[in-house]
Amino acid sequence: MAEAAPAVLTTARLRLDELQATDADAAFVVELLNDPDFLRHIGDKQVRDATDARRYIDEGPRTSYARHGFGLWKATLLATGEAAGMCGLLKRDHLPDADIGYAWLPRFRGQGLAAEAATAVLAHAFGPLRRPRVLAIVSEGNAASQQLLHKVGMRCLGLQRIEDEMLVVFRIDAPAADSDHR
Repeated sequence: MAEAAPAVLTTARLRLDELQATDADAAFVVELLNDPDFLRHIGDKQVRDATDARRYIDEGPRTSYARHGFGLWKATLLATGEAAGMCGLLKRDHLPDADIGYAWLPRFRGQGLAAEAATAVLAHAFGPLRRPRVLAIVSEGNAASQQLLHKVGMRCLGLQRIEDEMLVVFRIDAPAADSDHR
């Protein structure tokens, strides 16, 4: 039996779909995970070449898709087919709820793409995935990311120690169900 097609979210300008261990996705992951801002704000994932990238894709996003039904999705521009970033949900052992994560290549920042993708991911989390809330964790010095989380409706809970690191935690709860339309 053929494997089911990966889940896909589409926005006005983006297609979010599962990362695959292909040459193109591996090259994209190497570029994104070695961006200086990614290294500074998210961390060094030890991805230096296509082999490392395929391992990262298989052990991270693809394992998450299988285990949780969600993960970090590749965000591709509909107009050009270029991979611009990643956005999706993660389930970390040290957090009580799924958290939204994202990263964008420098040439695609400042265009509203991250907010567009994050809005779609949150709608998917509260709709089909039926998550009661979504968290976000951000380094204290990442003002742009904190601004984005406010923009998509997340509330700052303040600094918290998470796995020996002080991080700013955000939260958004699922919208209340409208009982008149059930």
